[in-house]
Amino acid sequence: MIVIGSRGSQLALWQARWVAARLAGFGEETRIEIIKTTGDRVQDVPLGQVGSKGLFTKEIEDALLDGSIDMAVHSLKDMPTELPAGLVLAAIPEREDVRDALVGRTLSELAQGAKVGTGSLRRAAQLRALRPDLDVIGIRGNVDTRLRKLDEGQYDAIVLASAGLTRLGWAARISQYFDPSEICPAVGRAPWRSRRKRRNGGWRCG
Repeated sequence: MIVIGSRGSQLALWQARWVAARLAGFGEETRIEIIKTTGDRVQDVPLGQVGSKGLFTKEIEDALLDGSIDMAVHSLKDMPTELPAGLVLAAIPEREDVRDALVGRTLSELAQGAKVGTGSLRRAAQLRALRPDLDVIGIRGNVDTRLRKLDEGQYDAIVLASAGLTRLGWAARISQYFDPSEICPAVGRAPWRSRRKRRNGGWRCG
């Protein structure tokens, strides 16, 4: 039995289940263990102000190191650049569409001063470069929580990864895809890590 560690969001579990299904194809039995991270618990502070290294990974890394899970599935964009001793980036599955997307209205449809939500400093900076007149404000929560806040009228539009929307069946809600020349995509998504040594020549980046 291979125990897979994952955060508890819909998107994180979709990714963990996808990996579990691939392992099942090789005859491996798996179980998913949900781990709540600091980033999941602290929801009332912008990510840039929390100031903790590995906000969404430390508790998962600790579980790997103490042997309570065998491997973890995690979005690469949320991982620190340096892994703790004893852990390896074991594989990177094929990526989904790398583009970010606007949900609610297109950029040209947004009025001056419209409220656009994003939890990413990367997205906020590039969005302000495209439309300095917009009110770009922070938003926290999982994909479904952010969509609910948009539907409640707290924002005129929100920026999300098209990959997550597609995987969760919400691609039809996308108003506009951003070309990578407009908003540079995140480094990567959905790798899995393991305490085991890499095998079969290593890994590749999608």
